[in-house]
Amino acid sequence: MKRCSWADTSDVLKKYHDEEWGRPVHDDIKLFEMLILEGKSCGLSWELILKKRKHMMAVFDNFNPEILANYNAAKLDELMQDPGVIRHRLKLIAVVENAKVYFKINDLHGSLDKFLWRYVNFQPIIRFSPEVITRSDISDKLSKDLKKLGFKFCGSTIIYSFMQAVGMINAHELDCFAR
Repeated sequence: MKRCSWADTSDVLKKYHDEEWGRPVHDDIKLFEMLILEGKSCGLSWELILKKRKHMMAVFDNFNPEILANYNAAKLDELMQDPGVIRHRLKLIAVVENAKVYFKINDLHGSLDKFLWRYVNFQPIIRFSPEVITRSDISDKLSKDLKKLGFKFCGSTIIYSFMQAVGMINAHELDCFAR
């Protein structure tokens, strides 16, 4: 089975590619989870995030924004001691702050799904380039708008990667089975 070349480097990446990457996601909690995970990947490999994902789901209450928005300093201190998470204090604080923004987005736009997918007119953008693309005008705009709302760790490169992950941009290679 032919897949995107980046996915053939490890079993973890193969599984992620074959089962998830690039498939349109419209579930608000799953979208929120992916925003959080992409933010945590800043400066790290995506493979590391995937390896820690199951544990992070457990300790971050399945990325439930209602619970995360109420984390306090003691909970963050506890998480800082957990080797199964990305122990970066600003990234941990961002999880709490981003959970609060999640509710602001829902109040303003009805759902995270509606807010995000409107940037691509509710249809995946089909885009593949042999050169590595790390941002676009759309990811610049979405990043800027998220930051205005108070979202953290959502630069244009992170958002572009997120958009690919949740299928807003279909960037599978031309000969990939998932294209």
